[in-house]
Amino acid sequence: MENWLKKVGATGLDDLELADFPVTGRGARTLRRFKRGERILTIPSDCLWTVEHAYADPLLGPVLRSTQPPLSVEDTLAIYLLFVRSREAGYDGPRSHVAALPASYSSSIFFENDELEVCAGTSLYTITKQLEQRIEDDYRGLVMRVLGLHPDLFPLDKFTIADYKWALCSFWSRAMDFVLPDGKSLRVLAPFADMLNHSPDVVQCHAYDPLSGSLSVLAGKDYEVGDQVSIFYGSIPNNRLLRLYGFVMPDNPNDSYDLVLSTHPMAPFYEQKQKLWALAGLDSISTISLTLIDPLPKHVLQYLRIQRLDESDLAAIALRKLDTTTY
Repeated sequence: MENWLKKVGATGLDDLELADFPVTGRGARTLRRFKRGERILTIPSDCLWTVEHAYADPLLGPVLRSTQPPLSVEDTLAIYLLFVRSREAGYDGPRSHVAALPASYSSSIFFENDELEVCAGTSLYTITKQLEQRIEDDYRGLVMRVLGLHPDLFPLDKFTIADYKWALCSFWSRAMDFVLPDGKSLRVLAPFADMLNHSPDVVQCHAYDPLSGSLSVLAGKDYEVGDQVSIFYGSIPNNRLLRLYGFVMPDNPNDSYDLVLSTHPMAPFYEQKQKLWALAGLDSISTISLTLIDPLPKHVLQYLRIQRLDESDLAAIALRKLDTTTY
């Protein structure tokens, strides 16, 4: 992979090497010192996995462009990744990157049933179950709309639902998202840069240049020789880290619990309460994050007060509203 990247213009690779670390696993370490803000690595546009490059591929592109409505960003990228992996010839550079990707992931959609049951009662459990069902539904749709129509390009033994889940997780856990100057969003998977692990001790240090189309990584702090280079994924709670990236951070300062509040549509006075929730910026099913800084957000109390209103309470609210409009 590194030889391919150097040939197409990547810089900084001579100052880094891939290595295994005790806690974070596979990552990149420095071969020289870096000062905070110094450019460490640049990956040119031609090496990046993007929707634009998928559409420009001479074999895959025509199929993607003819699919209506267009596939989602994540489905386009997942098919692109599996397509390259399935090729027995050509695509030597990208295939060398695919070969460097993990064969499996530890995010929650790959938990065994007994492992996931340990999380029962948490938002991670609920969201993972919903995600598993969505993946199954999306995969069936892809087979009907795309994969099954072009068996020469997409042999189904190399595009199984397990392969699809692996490709999705490759992007969920390794891609970078940017907002361009025109307001559009861009998702990028950058070879070698995707080997960098998360650390809360560095500042935001990866950037996309819309003019050149290249991706760069800067030093988020001072590094000595042999240090692991890290990037900052964002202020993410542990349930999201485990769902998307397959790990948690001990003593995570951004940790939270997503409290899901719901009311059955057949509950008494449901329609009246739904209007009141909307006025409060809530919905009949609301997910509210409880954090160490704000363990009982006001929206929790607002939701529950509305949920527990009885006939006399609603009548009093209606009367006050009538008095207000009258005067």
